[in-house]
Amino acid sequence: MKPEEFYTHLADLGFPLTNRQKEQYERYFELLVEWNEKINLTAITEKDEVYLKHFYDSIAPILQGLIENKPIRLLDIGAGAGFPSLPMKILFPELDVTIIDSLNKRINFLHLLAEELGLSGVHFYHGRAEDFAQDKVFRAQFDLVTARAVARMQVLSELTIPFLKVGGRLLALKASNAPEELEEAKNALNLLFSKVEDNLQYELPNGDPRYVTVVEKKKETPNKYPRKAGLPNKRPL
Repeated sequence: MKPEEFYTHLADLGFPLTNRQKEQYERYFELLVEWNEKINLTAITEKDEVYLKHFYDSIAPILQGLIENKPIRLLDIGAGAGFPSLPMKILFPELDVTIIDSLNKRINFLHLLAEELGLSGVHFYHGRAEDFAQDKVFRAQFDLVTARAVARMQVLSELTIPFLKVGGRLLALKASNAPEELEEAKNALNLLFSKVEDNLQYELPNGDPRYVTVVEKKKETPNKYPRKAGLPNKRPL
């Protein structure tokens, strides 16, 4: 997907980009490739692929009507090079975005990226989700949590749901439907007082299938979740 195709496609869907936004996506691409030579950010560096499989893929929940351009608090867990939240932030500047990542080198990249792109209302923290979720500054503070290709739902739910306000939603972006994931996550979602609201299927412009699993938090998360760092992966709920 060439940048011009990206712009045209968004305009056709009712999301015309300003010149400033186009410049931000272009600079994002340049910095991604530049920093990828220093630290491992992505296996995808070819321009057309970045615009399709990183930028377009990241903003798909907006295109599907799941997010509005309002000052809502969005947390991105395991965002790596900033996906999906920072492409969303460029498209919807009103979003207030927080990223937690376990690798400090990636956090350094994100700080530089935000500065270069002139993004405000973005916050980056180095550490484990399990630790931050037990901190009252972060726990139950967010309207949305996003996670793109991070973990199976059984594990992901414990790492994300505690951050949500009651009524908040987890948007899990996945390349496969994996109904068995939702089946195996039933117990975890019950323990975390959450419910799958939708499992939305759509296609990228090249025909690749994608899914967003939408989970709503129904009641406050019991204090014992998430468990200590590493345990959700070793012993899923």
